[in-house]
Amino acid sequence: MKVVGLTGGMGMGKSTVASMFRQAGVPVFDADATVRQLQADNGPALGPIAELVPQAVTNGHLDRAVLRRAVAETPGLLRQLEAILHPMVRAARQAFLTRHRRQGARCVLLDIPLLFETGSQRACDHVLLVSAPPRLQAERVARRRGLPKAEARRLMARQMPDARKRRLADTVIDTGVTLGATQRQVRSLIKALKA
Repeated sequence: MKVVGLTGGMGMGKSTVASMFRQAGVPVFDADATVRQLQADNGPALGPIAELVPQAVTNGHLDRAVLRRAVAETPGLLRQLEAILHPMVRAARQAFLTRHRRQGARCVLLDIPLLFETGSQRACDHVLLVSAPPRLQAERVARRRGLPKAEARRLMARQMPDARKRRLADTVIDTGVTLGATQRQVRSLIKALKA
């Protein structure tokens, strides 16, 4: 079974490309969706999060605004939260891989925004990066989050630079083009991966 890792900065089009893989019949593991499940009401991550930031969890519910403020105000808290969540996400990813290997899947996609940052590329046979020009990325982030472009650029600056990711990836899909052009790139890659 070929394991493909999908990554890219915010606003680069990961969700769109992951959806194209799904439509082509490729099973997709979504790391962000897994984190949301772990942090859902009474989710398995809430107990450990409550130990770190008690005021962020009430009656089995995570108050994300309180948690965001705590992260902004407390140096090192983000790393502590990642130490809780990353092992849980890795375990869910391993269960996904085991299940699809048993089912005889020829190819699966791991949609992991922090693929390189977490070392998850080591679990992949092929790494796919989605990339778009910085101006377009900033427009997408600003529109999606309802932020001024300057704030969007500040958020983008906290991520690993796209140029560095390009050097580490096996394939780069340009999402700064038309949707049809992106689809053609993805179809061609899926065909090559399944060959």
